Amino acid sequence: MSCLAMVTWLASPCSRALCCLWLLGMLLLANVSTRPANHSAIRERATNREENEILPPDHLNGVKMEMDGHLNKEFHQEVFLGKARDEFEEDSEPRRSRRKLMVIFSKVDVNADRKISAKEMQRWIMEKTAEHFQEAVRENKLHFRSVDPDGDGRVSWDEYQLKFLVSKGHNEREIAERIKNNEDLKVDEETQEVLENLKDRWYQADNPPADLLLTEEEFLSFLHPEHSRGMLQFMVKEIVRDLDQDGDKRLSLPEFISLPVGTVENQQAQDIDDNWVKDRKREFEELIDANHDGIVTPEELEEYMDPMNEYNALNEAKQMIAIADENQNQHLELEEILKYSEFFTGSKLVDYARSVHEEF
Repeated sequence: MSCLAMVTWLASPCSRALCCLWLLGMLLLANVSTRPANHSAIRERATNREENEILPPDHLNGVKMEMDGHLNKEFHQEVFLGKARDEFEEDSEPRRSRRKLMVIFSKVDVNADRKISAKEMQRWIMEKTAEHFQEAVRENKLHFRSVDPDGDGRVSWDEYQLKFLVSKGHNEREIAERIKNNEDLKVDEETQEVLENLKDRWYQADNPPADLLLTEEEFLSFLHPEHSRGMLQFMVKEIVRDLDQDGDKRLSLPEFISLPVGTVENQQAQDIDDNWVKDRKREFEELIDANHDGIVTPEELEEYMDPMNEYNALNEAKQMIAIADENQNQHLELEEILKYSEFFTGSKLVDYARSVHEEF
């Protein structure tokens, strides 16, 4: 093609557009071929998921106290909603949430007298707690497979700590070699402390005769101490150890309500600390200290934390009713549950009175 013909071709608007698109495509192709894939981000997400699968959870659904001794602020919602709690969190549409709450009310109200008694609420709490237990068992089956690659139904401590350290980003071959030769693992101080705590917990989950090999059932107790009386006692022992200031292995009210480490710097922090003291004082005096002698023993704390304790479930039922029982008839009616929906579901449903009339 001559120079004159080339100029004439490029002068055409359509031809110029096609030429520009071709050049743009070549530039993008070159950019993609030279840009490295973001494998690190993918690896990080996979690592975090793997670590979460094999580490004991910080929060236990349906248990009144956290692993670190804090009160479970979501306990009422967990034992009232069970698995449906996720639906309330995901659905922000008030009308649908009201209808869901009405369905729950009808299920709790077994005798269909349009009010919920303490016994009915107790039965419901036990049923929802069992749901959390069943969910933990299902999840444990998956988690156990991830730490039992050979499928022999038993996991050694060495296998577990190798899996844990690999999930933290350590080289699998190097760690396996050090474990095999009983050498120093060369991990940082924080990771070493976590490993030591996990090993103590591993020993506790290993039922007699101890062999340091956990079965699937024992691994469930390792991850979820609420599933085993022995592990629940171990959890209580750890909490008492952390809160006990005078070394008598019991908890006084001042010890139980001691503020977390940190200083109050502003009014907002002061309000948080005031609520901390108020909530823990009420829990100590009304529920945990069973004989009201001003001292909580490990046995009392264990009974309080046992999620399958029917007596505790009845006390919880009475407490939940008292929160919303405006007409003081020792029962809950639908209007009361809708009005106090934030307590039961974590969501405040506006214009509750009108919704009752609309639905009925």
